[in-house]
Amino acid sequence: MPDRIYLDWNATAPLRREAREAMVAAWELAGNPSSVHAEGRQARRLVEEARAVIAGAVGAPARNVVFTSGGTEANALALTPGLRRGTGVPVRRLLVSAVEHASVLAGGRFPAVAIGIVGVTRAGLLDLDRLRAMLADGPPALVSVMLANNETGAVQPVMEAAGIVHQAGGLLHVDAIQAFGRIPFNINVLNADLLTLSAHKIGGPKGVGALVVAEDLLGLEPVLRGGGQEHGRRAGTENVAGIAGFGAAAKAAMAALEGDARRLEGLRSRLEGGLQQTSGVVIFSGDAPRLPNTTLFTVPGLKAETAVIGFDLAGVAVSSGSACSSGKVQPSHVLEAMGFGPELAQGAVRLSLGWSTTPADVDRTLEAWRRLANTLLKRSDETLLERF
Repeated sequence: MPDRIYLDWNATAPLRREAREAMVAAWELAGNPSSVHAEGRQARRLVEEARAVIAGAVGAPARNVVFTSGGTEANALALTPGLRRGTGVPVRRLLVSAVEHASVLAGGRFPAVAIGIVGVTRAGLLDLDRLRAMLADGPPALVSVMLANNETGAVQPVMEAAGIVHQAGGLLHVDAIQAFGRIPFNINVLNADLLTLSAHKIGGPKGVGALVVAEDLLGLEPVLRGGGQEHGRRAGTENVAGIAGFGAAAKAAMAALEGDARRLEGLRSRLEGGLQQTSGVVIFSGDAPRLPNTTLFTVPGLKAETAVIGFDLAGVAVSSGSACSSGKVQPSHVLEAMGFGPELAQGAVRLSLGWSTTPADVDRTLEAWRRLANTLLKRSDETLLERF
């Protein structure tokens, strides 16, 4: 589709050349990575090389990276009752922030009665005082807090949360899927006990993810049973080509991270400056630390579904929020948790940039927005669709 602008990188990133080449090479191999013959060892080498790259990117030993079918499975594997560090007390309840991804809000393998929701501030940041109070009111808990929100881009105070959680005898799971490859972080500096990652957000293939576990974490029970793959933590023959693509994408993303972050932050400022020329524009989490590539905005009276369609017809791919609710445009649970009413929550549009986004892309997007705003804020949805 020529001359289109892709600004939905938080939903998925285009496949990197390096990942594609690694996958094509892997598809040429015949061996099962669990086989001991030469063909099997070739496949195993690709898996272990990728494991080492991903582990190095987050400061973990390679043996502590568990490959999964994606971020959702990695989150489900992480949210396990009975986890403990060393001789610590096993966790029996789960506390999650109100702005987590749906796969975390679902609670993994914790029963519904054992799950609590921790609120956030108006800026979309975890309410640390509320977390402290909830941890004090019950047995040790597993706490799940995303490093960066997929809708607003807000970067959470994870290190502060880790201190509070561990002081209360709990464990911390960090969904770092949106942050990986966009901001630097280290599992040890974050003081996280579990960390989840996904390949397709950084230009790897869809359908591959990873759970990274701390050194002395015990009690992790596999979701999939039946084989000894992934050190007994996830049964099933490894997706060799997907994992090889994941490793190649991670290597490329980490090499470009610092330069991309600076460039994208500049483009985001350019984009938001242009959006704010429209009277009444609200940029969510604008005063919070954010990913350098993410803008979630609205105008009172805007309807997200109509805006997304209008952008699409103008040649710009954007989102109304999380792509995991495809085909179901509804008010954002993130914005509701932040205290915004339906008038704003139902009109939020997310623009997320990536490594190939150019100043010209931003300028064309702003042109499209100005045309849309003149129509969207004055006419009904039906009139807009007839116009296009």
